[in-house]
Formats: sequence, C-alpha cells, structure tokens
Amino acid sequence: MDIPFDVVRVFYLYDVPGGTDRGGHAHIAQHQLIIAASGSFDVLLDDGKNKKVVSLNRPYLGLHVPPGIWNELFNFSSGSICLVLASDVYREEDYIREYSLFRKHKS
Repeated sequence: MDIPFDVVRVFYLYDVPGGTDRGGHAHIAQHQLIIAASGSFDVLLDDGKNKKVVSLNRPYLGLHVPPGIWNELFNFSSGSICLVLASDVYREEDYIREYSLFRKHKS
C-alpha cells in the first residue's frame, strides 16, 4: 500500500461499543490513512458540499482522509480494530470538532 504522506503517528481504536460513533471532526493540516485492521466499520466523508459513506473491511486497503474533510466512523462490527496512520503528532489546534465551525471553515 502506498501512503501519500510521511507517517509520524500511529494509533488504533478497539472495543468500540455497538452503536457508538467515533471521529466527528476534521483536520486543518493533518492527513490520515484509516484501515480496518480487523472486522469492519463505515466512514462518512464530508467535504462541505458532498457526503459519501465508505465501508472498510479489508486490512490491505486503506482510506486516505486529507485535511479539510469531516469524518465520522460508525457501524463497528464486534471485535473490529481501526488502525490510523497520521501525518503529524496529536495537536488539538489542528482539530475542528464542531460541524458548524467546519462549515464556516469551508466557506
């Protein structure tokens, strides 16, 4: 798998309770590659004009989420593991956590 950015941070989500969503934010500068290392889940992508849901369920495929894209992860299967490769260390100031602020940022 080719990764279109230098990987600086790696983290994963696991034991996500059924019916729980994760994500719900956009990044100002950070790129992410989201991989279903085990199980499956869906990712909602929103560029401020268009929305699309992508299902991830193969550990050899990743979803590149560039900066400026709102994303929400949901519909986690039992025992799923979400692996995330990121282009930067954790910086709270890079996150847009409110959808209304994301919409303002996009206009």
